[in-house]
Amino acid sequence: MFQRVARKGPFQTALGMVELIFHASVRDVRKNHGNAVIGLLLNIMQTVILVAVFFVMFKLLGLRGSAIRGDYLLYVMSGIFMFMTHIKALAAVSGCGGSTSAMMKHAPMTTFVAVSAAALSALYIQVLSASVVLYVYHAAFHPITIHDPIGTMAMLLLSWISGVAIGMIFLAAKPWQPEAIGVVTILYQRANMIASGKMFVANAMPTSKLKMFDWNPLFHTIDQGRGFVFLNYHPHYSNYMYPIKVTLVLFIIGIMFENFTSKHASLSWGAKS
Repeated sequence: MFQRVARKGPFQTALGMVELIFHASVRDVRKNHGNAVIGLLLNIMQTVILVAVFFVMFKLLGLRGSAIRGDYLLYVMSGIFMFMTHIKALAAVSGCGGSTSAMMKHAPMTTFVAVSAAALSALYIQVLSASVVLYVYHAAFHPITIHDPIGTMAMLLLSWISGVAIGMIFLAAKPWQPEAIGVVTILYQRANMIASGKMFVANAMPTSKLKMFDWNPLFHTIDQGRGFVFLNYHPHYSNYMYPIKVTLVLFIIGIMFENFTSKHASLSWGAKS
């Protein structure tokens, strides 16, 4: 009847939180398919198909001449990988359990854990998929060389974290207008097929057209990433500080918005979402 609850220290609390995030991340990875290997293969096939589509599109539209001097397929993949990482992180975070989710009724579960698990599972799948695709291409087709692997990975992580920040805003806004936010999320994902700039480089764009893309943090990370991938490309019209600043601002807005939503959340909202 009476039970003594032992108080946990800060280290034990942090360790318990990390363990909870780990198990939630594993659950998110296996959510799309019961077999984790098949789920990974499906994501790899999606990436390969997208690379193939853009490769054929570039050839048909005659855009190959505007590409960077170097491995042409690596040029296509560098943009696709960062685009997919950004979009998948955004979709995972915006679709994870928010304030009105049934999972939030369990005491250890919080929005922070749900967001962290969704973001880490998306990053894990995308990094693993990109690694497998690059290894197969390098071993079976054509050896590749990445000029600055650390800088390239940093831009991939920046693409991921910016997607997480935008996804947090969509997650916080979703309980208020689920249908409208769902449409806005899809529109943002579709618009980034072009607005991300993965089909061209900033140095080759006229100034009048550059203004249509430089608002997008993903445009900067992809262009900067190609500067790290290729020795012969030096981006002059993009910088990595812009997406860092935008991401920090969006994170602050997302945290404040989510806190406001959780305080005003009602169980009846669950029927809308």
